[in-house]
Amino acid sequence: MTDGTTWLAAPQSVAFGGYHVVLARGLSSEELADRLAATLLYKADHVVVAVGEHTGDSLLELMDDTYDDAFDGIGLRLGRADDWTYAVAYGGWQGEFGPPAQVSRNGAHVCLLEYEEENGKPVPPQFEYFHDGRLLSACNLHLDASWGYQGVDGEPGTAARLQQMLTVAGLPDPERDEREVHRTALGIVEKFFGLSLPKDRIVSGTLPAVLLEPA
Repeated sequence: MTDGTTWLAAPQSVAFGGYHVVLARGLSSEELADRLAATLLYKADHVVVAVGEHTGDSLLELMDDTYDDAFDGIGLRLGRADDWTYAVAYGGWQGEFGPPAQVSRNGAHVCLLEYEEENGKPVPPQFEYFHDGRLLSACNLHLDASWGYQGVDGEPGTAARLQQMLTVAGLPDPERDEREVHRTALGIVEKFFGLSLPKDRIVSGTLPAVLLEPA
């Protein structure tokens, strides 16, 4: 059973600090993890190290034991929902991954949903969708100009259709609560691209987990 994506808008929905979720169609879990490791910025090349099945809490505990502080490492929990493979990031992922264009090479569809909830700037929740290395659409899910751009960017036809759906839903709306805007925008993106994530499995269940370790 899958639950869409709107539940991500709840406070601390995945882990302390927000969420970084990548969904991919056309890739296995192993391929997705390998491609994400290759996009890490500022650090040495990384390899993917399997560490068994974990809840989010038990993966963070393992990372605390491994690195002394979970935020000194990056872990992924991996799964599948309908046609989508997904990876949920834990630890110090903020600002460490490059754009997922390369993850989508050779025909893959890749969607990034990210929110640095504890960033004091603040950073709005972000959405990006790539296919075969091309950006089809991207926006900040508050639909405001707070982070350098307003509205939907990307391939003109796709971006315009998504923008129309957001406009029909009354967004942007500076008078509406930001978390409600976040939830509404997630629901529209979910419907437009057919996205789905299993809430209970991610929040409280176990999933195969990996660490992204320097090579």
